[in-house]
Amino acid sequence: MPSPPSSRALVLAVVVVIVSLLSGCSHVAAGGHPDYADALGKAILFFQGQRSGQLPPDQAVTWRSNSGLSDGSAANVDLTGGYYDGGDNAKFGFPMAFSTTMLSWSVLEHGGKMRARVGDARAAVRWGADYLLKAATQTPGALYVGVGDPDADHRCWERPEDMDTPRTVYAVSASAPGSDVAGETAAALAAASMVFKAADRAYSRRLLAAARDVMEFAVRNQGKYSDVVGGNIGAYYQSYSGYKDELLWGSAWLLWATKNSSYLGYLYSLGDSDSVDMFSWDNKLAGARVLLSRRALVNGDRTLEPFRQQAEDFFCRILPGSPSSTTRYTAGGLMHKSGYANLQYVASASFLLATYAKYMAVSKHAFSCGSLAVTPRSLRALAKKQVDYILGANPQGMSYMVNFGARWPRRIHHRASSLPSVASHPAHIGCQEGFQSYFYAGAANPNVHTGAVVGGPDENDAFPDDRGDYARSEPTTYTNAPLVGCLAYLAGAYKS
Repeated sequence: MPSPPSSRALVLAVVVVIVSLLSGCSHVAAGGHPDYADALGKAILFFQGQRSGQLPPDQAVTWRSNSGLSDGSAANVDLTGGYYDGGDNAKFGFPMAFSTTMLSWSVLEHGGKMRARVGDARAAVRWGADYLLKAATQTPGALYVGVGDPDADHRCWERPEDMDTPRTVYAVSASAPGSDVAGETAAALAAASMVFKAADRAYSRRLLAAARDVMEFAVRNQGKYSDVVGGNIGAYYQSYSGYKDELLWGSAWLLWATKNSSYLGYLYSLGDSDSVDMFSWDNKLAGARVLLSRRALVNGDRTLEPFRQQAEDFFCRILPGSPSSTTRYTAGGLMHKSGYANLQYVASASFLLATYAKYMAVSKHAFSCGSLAVTPRSLRALAKKQVDYILGANPQGMSYMVNFGARWPRRIHHRASSLPSVASHPAHIGCQEGFQSYFYAGAANPNVHTGAVVGGPDENDAFPDDRGDYARSEPTTYTNAPLVGCLAYLAGAYKS
């Protein structure tokens, strides 16, 4: 039996891990594939740079400091913590909940492939879940869905540590319903409860109890939150798909978390059979159908066959060569869904491809899109191609993950990254001073936001690396969250 490592050896090991994460040099593993394990660690680390609230002693992203410590005080509640969604300083509950759901699904489905990174992934889930638990439980009959006046915030370019714009609090209730944001919050809490079921049972039970309550609220008080929440917060993240998809999504997660068949009955009552070719913070249909297919394929539950068929219709709409494909690809091979933050759709679709490939392999299942035969290998190959493009296998030769590979975006649209840290510049930087001195500057961002995946190139594979081009240069939590699971899957499939 080998002797235990010395304390000096342990310290050295920790230093090696941190240097590996913060260095962009190691990016190709043996076999010529990108180093998926390295990219995975960096994709998870990104979430530390998005944290709001009192930062913990083990915070590795040291250019960030405490922020938003009075969040919630405008409504006499504690809404500190959580994540900033992208490069701004507002907190939007809708995309934050989706990010937490997808991080949780990543851990639940692919945590075994994360190895040493699984603890970091759980910590990222918990940071989001802690905030959502506060938002869901502090005031009976209300769900808090946002903090910060987004219009005022967007008129300023300042660090989260300096922000002095109004920290307005927004909520939904029985008289101002929001089934979309409530259904997504229920999904996040239910998914996170399973992440901690073994590691922290008491916490898991609290999360699940809150998920049940919020789901009941979503079903009982139906409506779109953007129709009722003031301050223009709903305009930034309006659920254009309506709220039925979130009711399906939330019920699917509670069915898995509770095994309560009443959720199964409710799923069928929704009757949402629309065809879709994208999955995002807005439209959850594809994700819900793949999640329900897990039970159909892996557990052999034939009652969920209609959802499996709908999931496969989604894949037929995105697979190249499928006669029913509605998805455009760039000349460089990238799935192109939108001119705004396109990589969010690429990352979420790649997660579903990798995850469904796993279900198919376990159940020895195959399907066809007309004359196109689809196997687990087909789906995995497309997921790999998309992720490889993100990591540098593209016409620009650029990794769209910050600090991964030899060439990556240097001027991302991100306030905290583009302004000097509090440690290096203790003096307050005002709202407009940030624009004049830093936003319009051509220099690279002073703080390297390791792991941040930007919006990505346009339909012609072009990327200007321009801080002002938020559609292509802004990173978001809902891009990284599904990518975490996909990277873990690929790290396991293509070991170094």
